[in-house]
Amino acid sequence: MFGIADYGAFVAAIVLFLLIPGPGNLALITSTSKGGIRGGLAATFGVILGDQVLMWAAVAGVSAVLAAYPAAFKAVQWLGAAYLAWLGLKMLLAKPGAAPILNIRPSHFLRQALTITLLNPKAIVFYMAFFPLFVDPARHQGVITFGAMAVTIAALTFLYGLTSTLLTHFLAERIRANPRISAMLEKLAGTFLIAFGIKLAISR
Repeated sequence: MFGIADYGAFVAAIVLFLLIPGPGNLALITSTSKGGIRGGLAATFGVILGDQVLMWAAVAGVSAVLAAYPAAFKAVQWLGAAYLAWLGLKMLLAKPGAAPILNIRPSHFLRQALTITLLNPKAIVFYMAFFPLFVDPARHQGVITFGAMAVTIAALTFLYGLTSTLLTHFLAERIRANPRISAMLEKLAGTFLIAFGIKLAISR
């Protein structure tokens, strides 16, 4: 199908990767809890846009440049780590009744998720290594093959984001009734963001 070897396995692999906890998932959940369905969907589109940029950057060979210049790769990696840690620290230090760390405007959620996604340089290398596993050399159609992969990933990410948004919104409505639980979950989200930042900073 469009030069993709074992399309079913390709879809299954993407779904599996979407289910793995990470900064993108946390941004999606936090955006939904703060901005409702609109915020969650905006964050979903932010993740999709970020993924598309990284995927096509991988196809263009940016990962080769990052590999050739380790300092540049490390700089982007540390920038991403610092950004996640900064968000997490703001959540941990937020006082009860204070303004939310993430603005409730959906456009802000989109930029937030987009930034978090783009500041993960390892994703470029991942896509560069992942794509060849499912490219059929005998039927490869160049940009069409990679385009089909990109569209598939975007569609699956949207469905995953929509499902997560609806589930999170359903639970958030009940959590808001208990301010103590809401505050505890915000602190927990902040801790996870800092942990993700540290993991990104020390990973090689």
